[in-house]
Amino acid sequence: MVYTDKHVKPLKRKAYGSIPHLPDSRLGSGDHFCSQGQARIATEKVRDRHDFVVVTEKLDGSNVAIAKVNGIIYPLVRTGYVADTSPYRQHHMFAAWVYERQDLWLSVIDEGGWLSGEWLAMAHGTRYDLVNAEFPCPFVPFDLWRGGERVLWLEFRAWCDASIVSEGIRDAMPLHAGYQACSIETAMANQRAKWHGALDPLEGAVWRVERSEKVDFLCKYVRKDKVDGCYLSSVTGNSDVWNWGVE
Repeated sequence: MVYTDKHVKPLKRKAYGSIPHLPDSRLGSGDHFCSQGQARIATEKVRDRHDFVVVTEKLDGSNVAIAKVNGIIYPLVRTGYVADTSPYRQHHMFAAWVYERQDLWLSVIDEGGWLSGEWLAMAHGTRYDLVNAEFPCPFVPFDLWRGGERVLWLEFRAWCDASIVSEGIRDAMPLHAGYQACSIETAMANQRAKWHGALDPLEGAVWRVERSEKVDFLCKYVRKDKVDGCYLSSVTGNSDVWNWGVE
């Protein structure tokens, strides 16, 4: 099914918000820093035994989502609009990929819920080898939502293992998970490029602090020498670079 009304937001909200940066991270246009207190909890010392810190690879593609609303599967862009209505080819490719697997998404996503992830078909600032990667898939999920809230990370991982790993879809690479903080240096040292097939230096990492059975806050780090969109035609004046789906 293809949707053409560019004003439709099936979730009646954005599919994903903005994650603030750690103090040593490179800011992009419109970005902002997290608080110093949050940075300390994530990277230096947790408050107490109730803080659970997860760090995952920060991927470099287009933030998208797969939602189930009134029994219908919708491929969405980050702003919450249906991907079919995007002016960009990569989003139409994402929509087609989702519709081809519609039965899967109907069976594993709860009503009113959605699965957020990164669509890696087109290179933005990082190229990916989606043939020889450990998990060669153009869609990499990193958050599952129920009732408008993020599912806790351990539950999300269990859901991935039970629902989509057998389909060749693997979540973002975990770099740390435990009741201790994780420094930027440790997180970046734990990266393994071949997990999703990165051909360029990995962009960074995302911290997720959970507390009292809820996701408390997120923050991220982007390496200082990262150049946004260095493979995009709108930046280079050359042809776009594709990781998947285009010869």
